[in-house]
Amino acid sequence: MSFECYQQLAQVLIKGSAVLATVTNIKGSVPREVGAKMIIGADGAIINTIGGGAGEAKVIRQAMQVLETGEKQFVEIDLSGAPQRETQGVCGGRMQVWLERWSGESAIALSQNILQLLKAGQSVTLITPFTPDKQPYLLDNSSPIPELENAFIEQINPPPTLLIIGAGHVGEQLAKFAHLIGFEIAIQDDRTEFANAEKFPQANLILTQPITEIIDNFVAFSQLYVALVTRGYIYDLEALQILLNRAIPCQYIGMIGSEKRVKLVYQKLQEAGISPELLKNIYAPIGLEIGALTPEEIAVSICAELILVRRGGTAKSMSEGIRKLLA
Repeated sequence: MSFECYQQLAQVLIKGSAVLATVTNIKGSVPREVGAKMIIGADGAIINTIGGGAGEAKVIRQAMQVLETGEKQFVEIDLSGAPQRETQGVCGGRMQVWLERWSGESAIALSQNILQLLKAGQSVTLITPFTPDKQPYLLDNSSPIPELENAFIEQINPPPTLLIIGAGHVGEQLAKFAHLIGFEIAIQDDRTEFANAEKFPQANLILTQPITEIIDNFVAFSQLYVALVTRGYIYDLEALQILLNRAIPCQYIGMIGSEKRVKLVYQKLQEAGISPELLKNIYAPIGLEIGALTPEEIAVSICAELILVRRGGTAKSMSEGIRKLLA
């Protein structure tokens, strides 16, 4: 689950106990993925969602019992819509949710340890045993992941960082939208009148040095996404020669520009010795084709592509299958 979830959990635990509800198994069509989490605090706070509706209401009711008794349990949510069963929705599938109370100093220490490692750019492996006498614990990074039948094993990655190179109109809007969909934001532009905290309040890093001088800030980042929305192809060339040769490959590199500009950049890079295979890792022109015209619309199209790459979507209209049935 996300970095934000454990930030929220750590804050809740300082106030008191909480139940962490985790989706551990799914079958068929369901609203959330394996690993999705919801926090139910002793103070009544409900943070995040495992899908809403009657199924989520059932989980919350059971979580209140777990808060009182401390007895861990599974909750089965039936979304099949079968008339002979008590169902909590009609998505078509089933979900299994594990409820476990987190409380006390040990739980606070574990949540803070997770956060410290993620902030340092490291992935962590959390093991949650499905037994009453064992508590969740972190696997040492040097240890192989065990095969455990009676436990839930999840790898938690650090939050993805979007490095936006270019602080113009598109970069400004992209920072807003990308922050909303869960990206940490870093901005690079040598123009201080553009790259500043007033224009980019979402940014954790604002860098006004040349790209050649700032790349060391991201050496250990395993979840680095890059959007080149610069004011000229010269800046793209400078950045790409560095980014394409990172020891840890970028998760995504997108470059704005017309097809003519993209082809020119590719030609110059090949002349500089960059292989065509590496060029295939660039998404250019950047974004999904949705007819975007304004900076805001272009930012949405870029964010759609970021989600596509991060989550592994298809970019097809979700109505396509139903429309075929109606034909």
